[in-house]
Amino acid sequence: MMSVLDRAGVTISYEVHGDATEGMPLLLSHGFGASSAMWAPNIATLSQTRRVITWDLRGHGRSDSPENQAQYSQAASVEDMDAVLDACGVERAIFGGFSLGGYLSLAFNLAHPERVGALLLFDTGPGYKDDAARLRWNGWALARADSLETEGVGALGPSPEVGPGPHDPCGLARAARGILTQNNSEVIDSLPEIGVPTLVLVGSDDRPFLAAADYMAVRIPTATKMVVGKAAHASNIDQPAAFNAAVSGFLDILNLPGTE
Repeated sequence: MMSVLDRAGVTISYEVHGDATEGMPLLLSHGFGASSAMWAPNIATLSQTRRVITWDLRGHGRSDSPENQAQYSQAASVEDMDAVLDACGVERAIFGGFSLGGYLSLAFNLAHPERVGALLLFDTGPGYKDDAARLRWNGWALARADSLETEGVGALGPSPEVGPGPHDPCGLARAARGILTQNNSEVIDSLPEIGVPTLVLVGSDDRPFLAAADYMAVRIPTATKMVVGKAAHASNIDQPAAFNAAVSGFLDILNLPGTE
């Protein structure tokens, strides 16, 4: 059942799936332009031994899309994640994130490492050390925002995770400017300090993120890398059975106990 919490006037939507408590709870964060609906092919499998919490970033899905651009930021998103855990009565969780959600999971680990039991990084990257590369990324994000304002949700493109809504294109545009853009290299710089078990998973055909997956697998001391064959950017949707098996197998080996 969908629940909401109030974050200084911004309503954040979240949902808890399953009631098993043997395993540590799992918080799943979606990518830019997607919503918690993208996890539909995975929930039944992943919630067999643990509670799975999904949520919508501000500007996405059923969460609010405030008009004030200042209410969209990486820091606000990280604190939204923290508040969702509190609302669910969870002290420590496994953080799984797709694309932007993976980057935010790394940012959360940097801000609140005591609440992270493991990281699952799906088709994502850690940001940029090089200022020029970060500026190019930010230029792409800002152009995406402009397209959403002029073309609506049609500007999201054909990747399957962005199909389910509902979406406010103006909210997505503000999220692109405030959450998708990056201000520094602190996330990528933190990779060697990660001490929790980490799964780096990427689709074999997700060409923009193959190098990022290799980089994270080398830089994170505790990383295990897996490649899902015949999958593009949305590996969890393109090949759900293979994705579910890979993630479940990794979690089973960890055997992190529930904290309730």
